[in-house]
Amino acid sequence: MSARRVVPNVHSDAPRESAAFYGLLGLEEVMNHGWIVTLASPAHPGAQVSLMAEDLTAPVVPDLSIEVDDVDAAYEAVRASGAEIVHPLRDEEWGVRRFFARDPNGRVVNVLSHRR
Repeated sequence: MSARRVVPNVHSDAPRESAAFYGLLGLEEVMNHGWIVTLASPAHPGAQVSLMAEDLTAPVVPDLSIEVDDVDAAYEAVRASGAEIVHPLRDEEWGVRRFFARDPNGRVVNVLSHRR
């Protein structure tokens, strides 16, 4: 299993204003589901930030997202380690399979793969 990208998730009660701010730094909107907006660098599309007021189907806004090539293997590895699973492994309607886990510092990590 390998990580494909890591994206910080910024909790924002003003996502439009936050998007405008990050736009000043050269980021452009690449995804907008209303409750989450992702901005990326046109020159380096893997350089991204997501803005979230809430998570539509999970109990908390995660601190960061890590896209992996095999989310089921990641889930088994994290579960076997004894780390807290904050949100169970599931398929989401917007095309990802994901789970949330708490890291040793208390940060909530959204671990996901895009479904094909």
